[in-house]
Amino acid sequence: MSEQKRTLKARGLSKIYHSGEVTVRALDSVDFDLFQGEIVVLLGPSGSGKSTLLNIIGGLDSPSEGHVFFHEEELTSFNDRALTAYRRDHVGFVFQFYNLIPSLTAKENVALVTEIAPNPVAPEDALALVGLEQRIQHFPAQLSGGEQQRVAIARAIAKRPDILLCDEPTGALDSKTGIIVLEALETINREFGTATALITHNAAIAAMADRVVTLGDGHITGVETNENRRPVSQIEW
Repeated sequence: MSEQKRTLKARGLSKIYHSGEVTVRALDSVDFDLFQGEIVVLLGPSGSGKSTLLNIIGGLDSPSEGHVFFHEEELTSFNDRALTAYRRDHVGFVFQFYNLIPSLTAKENVALVTEIAPNPVAPEDALALVGLEQRIQHFPAQLSGGEQQRVAIARAIAKRPDILLCDEPTGALDSKTGIIVLEALETINREFGTATALITHNAAIAAMADRVVTLGDGHITGVETNENRRPVSQIEW
């Protein structure tokens, strides 16, 4: 990936939590890069540090030690206001649970983001990218789980983020629906060149990645490059 533009660089990241007498080191001196246009899959058991890493590079949490750079700007020196602007303008988040507002249609849920983004995609166009152009006036309760997750993806990418962070986006879905959701993420990555990091427990999903980063006990235990990234439609679950 060296010839590609680096979107994000993290060096020496550690995150330490204290609970009474107990000290938990969720991350321990982790180095991590994210390049424009790539998909990185993060693998590892629960408690390995995957979500902590994602939260720090997304500006949702701060490291106990280490530095994060977005392009040439040091996120770890930002105040709360600057971090809010970073999350708003540059990062899209997709979680296992969709966090849609029940009283708003799919289009209105996406418009929540486009109304505050500096260079947004029209809500209709964002929903079309994830195959929901026929469902824009439906409320979340009228959509399947996979459709709701695709609305959440459309909402995340409608701001044209530089970075898309996905924490178990298929965790609540069956395999057939999960493939549809992953295909939507694949489309976004291809259309926008968005640097995408995706946490999963499903090792089969690693086949869609440019790089696979494995974590264990707060450390990166392995990094593999896929010379031939496979389309989601060809992955066997």
